[in-house]
Parts: sequence; C-alpha cells; structure tokens
Amino acid sequence: MTMKGDNISKQVAVGGGEAPTPHEVKPILRREEFLLNMGPQHPSTHGVLRVVLDLEGERIVKATPDLGYLHRGVEKLAELETYNQIIPLTDRLDYVCSMTNNYAFVRSVEKLLRLQVPERAEYIRTLVAEMMRISGHLFWLGTQALDVGAMTVFFFTFREREEILDMFEELCGARLTMTYYRVGGLDRDLTPKIIDRLKKFIKEFPKKIKEYNTLLETNRIWLARTKDVAVISGEDAVNFGLTGPTLRGSGVNYDIRKAEPYGVYDRLDWEVPLGKNGDTYDRYWIRVLEMTQSARMIEQILEKIPSGPFLADHPMVVLPQKDLVMADMESLIHHFLVASKGFDAPKGEVYCGTEVPKGELGFYIYSTGGNRPYRLKIRPPSFIHMGAFDYMARGYMISDIITIFGTYDIVMGECDR
Repeated sequence: MTMKGDNISKQVAVGGGEAPTPHEVKPILRREEFLLNMGPQHPSTHGVLRVVLDLEGERIVKATPDLGYLHRGVEKLAELETYNQIIPLTDRLDYVCSMTNNYAFVRSVEKLLRLQVPERAEYIRTLVAEMMRISGHLFWLGTQALDVGAMTVFFFTFREREEILDMFEELCGARLTMTYYRVGGLDRDLTPKIIDRLKKFIKEFPKKIKEYNTLLETNRIWLARTKDVAVISGEDAVNFGLTGPTLRGSGVNYDIRKAEPYGVYDRLDWEVPLGKNGDTYDRYWIRVLEMTQSARMIEQILEKIPSGPFLADHPMVVLPQKDLVMADMESLIHHFLVASKGFDAPKGEVYCGTEVPKGELGFYIYSTGGNRPYRLKIRPPSFIHMGAFDYMARGYMISDIITIFGTYDIVMGECDR
C-alpha cells in the first residue's frame, strides 16, 4: 500500500536524486554579474574612453577598457611630413603637457642625426620642461580633487597654472598646443621679462603647495578615497610597463632623467621622490613632491644658465646668418642648397625615451634617408598604463573607478594617437 505522502515524495524526486526532507530545503539565492558601460561620454573618464565594468553588486569583478574612439592617426600622418613639420603634431598628443611632447620628439630626431645642441639651448629646454611638469601636475591635482569632490583645490591649482600659461604665451604665443622646441635647439630665446617673472613665481610657489596640502593631506574624505585604493606592487608595476609617478608610487626608483640623463639634469641637485604602498594616495604625494623638485631645478637653472646661441648652427636646421651672407658667397650658395634639401637623415632606426609628467614618452623612428621618417611609432604612457587598469580595479567599488582613472593622469589624445 502506498501512502499519499510517499507518492508526492517520488513525484518531487523525479529528475534525479531523492526529494529533500522539509528541514533540508533551502531558499535559492540567485546571483548574476551585471555589466555596466562607463563612457565613452563620461566627465570622469578624462576623454572618450569606454570601460565595460563587470560588477557583483557595486564591487568590480572585471574592468575592460575599450580604446580607439579618437582615431588620431598621428603615426601615419608623420610619414607624410618632414621632421620639422611633425613637431606641431606632437602638441596634440598630450595637449595638457604639449611642450614635453615636442622635447621627446626633437630629442629622437637629434639622436638620429647625431646633432649637438648648444649649451644655452639645453638649459632653456630643461627649464621649460620642468615648468611644463609643474603645469601638468597642477592640472592633474586640480582635476583629481574635483573628481573626488574638492572643488576649492581645483580653483587653487588653476590659479598657479594660469601664471605658467601666461609665461608660455609670451614665450611662444600659445597656451595649449605650444610649439617652442626645434630640432637642434629652440624657436627663440628667453626674454628678461620671462626670467624675472619666473623668479618671482618660483619664490612664491612653495607656499602655494602648502595650501594644497592643507586642504588634502589629512582630509578624511580624500584619505578614504585614495588610501589603499588601486594598490599595485613594484614588481607588478614593472611587469605592466608602468612608468613615471605611477611606477615610482610603488617604490621603484626609475626616472629617465637620472637613469639616462639628458638636457642638464645631471648638472642639477635634485631627488627622485618614491612611494611605499603603491596606492592612489602615494601617487598623489609623488606628484606633489615632484612639483617641489621641479621648482628647485628651475631655481638652479636660472642661476647657472650660460649665454650663447639657442639653435645649432647647422645647415639642416638653421637658415644662413647675416654674417655668413656678407662673408662668403660660395658658402652662402652651399648653405642654401643644403637648407633647400632639408634634412638628409642617415638610414637607420632609433628609439629615444623622455621622462614627461605622465611617464615615459618614447619615439621610434625608422629612416631610409631623406627629410621624413619611413615609419614613426609612439610609446605613450597613457596607453601603456591603461593595460594595468583591470588588474588595479578588481575588487574595488564603482566609485573607486573615478580615482583610478585619475591616478594614471591619462589623456586620450596620446592614448588614441
């Protein structure tokens, strides 16, 4: 005889296994991951960057960057232009720190040509590069603080950045896409007015840095959003190819200005700031200390800068001078023939890395001779750093994504070169 309850148990058990007793039945908890598109039109992505977030609640399981929305094509355009005509294209890479892009490119061409740069030009180049580093870090600090919600810091940093841009405008006539560096030197010399104004700025700047630190250094909201967020060890940072403050924040002592000195960095007294924890806070603090070191270098350069030419006296990079015109007609004709031909770069290939505010910016040039590159490839820090984004974002919250974007100091212009 079959009891009614036994029949029900058999029916429930159909499909495999025996039916559970009442006390074994547990509620089914349904768990599924949620995909969220962040960007490409998002104010905190600092450009047209799309990131596909794989979420579990508000915690990040995976973060996949989707790059390439700008379609710049700078590397292909460079094949159609002469070396001098390429310089303005580099301004548009990292347009926040355009001068240092100029510097990185002309150094690569000079390495290919084995061209000696005048001493005064080297001093001024280093001076302007450190001015640009301060300007870039001020821009980063203001926007990073704004992303977290500290609007006052943004106004303070842009107050000082405005002064630097005023000096740049007087120097080269532009405030954003500035073109001042030239192959073999500079477009023009420094003026006494800029030197006086820069001396005054450097004297007051340390007090301004203290103002920023007063607002952020011990601010509990800032600490909560940056301490122990996006932690990466020194070994992992090296394996991902990170450079600049992002690498040095993890305690790795690598700075091209020290490792392979160029300009006049080896003649100046300065230090490389290093972090300990490899978190977002350390990378913030590294940039603050770098601004202090840049001010220190600028002060030394202004004391040591020698007199002399600001552009190499070479027919491939400079037109005939007045004294040459008056002195020797045969030399003048030869000079014009060489200048009209333009660069006659040797065949070969070079790579030259430069320490820009965001990290290592490198240019690889493959030359088959003539006045333009056969191939040109760019190693931008923003693109390389995005390779570590997923690794550094996993396990953190959606709100932390904003500060992780900022900790790289990315600009999509050089990322989507």
